[in-house]
Amino acid sequence: MENLIPLDYATLRVIWWGLMGALLIGFAVMDGFDAGVAALLPLVGKTDAERRVVINVVGPVWEGNQVWLITAGGAIFAAWPMLYAASFSGFYLAMMLILLALILRPVGFKYRSKFEGSAWRNTWDGVLCFSGVVIALVCGVAMGNVILGVPHGLDPGSMRPVYTGMFYQLFSPFALLSGVLSVALLVMHGAVMLAWRTEDPISSRARGWARLAALLAIALFVLGGFWVAYGLKGQVASGFDMNGPSDPLVKTVTMHVGAWMNNFHTWPLMWIAPVLGVAGALFVLLAPGAGALAFIASAASIAGVILTTGFALFPFLLPSSSQPAAGLTVWDASSSRLTLWIMLVAVVIFLPIITSYTAWVYRVMRGKVTHESVGGTPNSY
Repeated sequence: MENLIPLDYATLRVIWWGLMGALLIGFAVMDGFDAGVAALLPLVGKTDAERRVVINVVGPVWEGNQVWLITAGGAIFAAWPMLYAASFSGFYLAMMLILLALILRPVGFKYRSKFEGSAWRNTWDGVLCFSGVVIALVCGVAMGNVILGVPHGLDPGSMRPVYTGMFYQLFSPFALLSGVLSVALLVMHGAVMLAWRTEDPISSRARGWARLAALLAIALFVLGGFWVAYGLKGQVASGFDMNGPSDPLVKTVTMHVGAWMNNFHTWPLMWIAPVLGVAGALFVLLAPGAGALAFIASAASIAGVILTTGFALFPFLLPSSSQPAAGLTVWDASSSRLTLWIMLVAVVIFLPIITSYTAWVYRVMRGKVTHESVGGTPNSY
């Protein structure tokens, strides 16, 4: 059967590394503005009517946007089972925190407007704000810990993942910087969406928050870049077979400060990613009211930040700080060649359908959300 597969194992691994990155970017861009809007709810909506307008900007689409997270989790499970096992056990409590926030958010959307009382609605507004901040913060903290290296290893006899860290150790200074950067990016993204889809005074308040978040995102991203280049130990892997079976323990890993910058020196075109991360946020800083253009720039900034991390780490998927040789890479943590090929065929068939349907939904839901549009339909939140 494998003789019929037109792509070699190494190529399939790289393709699935790219697809995993695309799914994570899709989740950050599509569900990111949901989280940003939720985080900004008490800040841009000063009255109950204004807050209903804010909620109804994302009301028709937030459920569909979460599909990106589910799809990314499923893809990691099937394409990178070792990564799934190590990350889901190591980040278990952090993921439970994200799951709690993801559960609270739809409950808030659905139940907030069921009763008229201000105490009831203010409580749910606080819950929605909490969920938006927690989702952004924990995702960023997790990304920061991946750059630092996660204290995980493999039992040589059973190849069972072993995690030796504690929950509180996830919140180191660099990881917290990554978390705050993530919050700034998603607040910027949610703010430009509100500035685009609402009218004043909500839109003008959103533009102000977009400028502030964009400025903070640029400062933190640049600071984090210098920290990675001159203050953190990166890892360099060698001795693996790109077409060989998945066995993380056969490679050799060395560590030194600045190693995460090696790929940018080897392939200078990779500098496009961090430039995109800064340039997109800079556009939002200068023109937060540019509508769709500001939203595209914000999305490009988020994509640039995620691509920068992926390019810096390549070929690592999950470096290990406690047992560096057991760190997981593209070349030694994947499913079989046949599995990757069958999954790729499924992606080629279903991805155009999903993206076409999503584009159609957004076309139907286009236009400004106003007090009149919210009050004129019984399906509003």
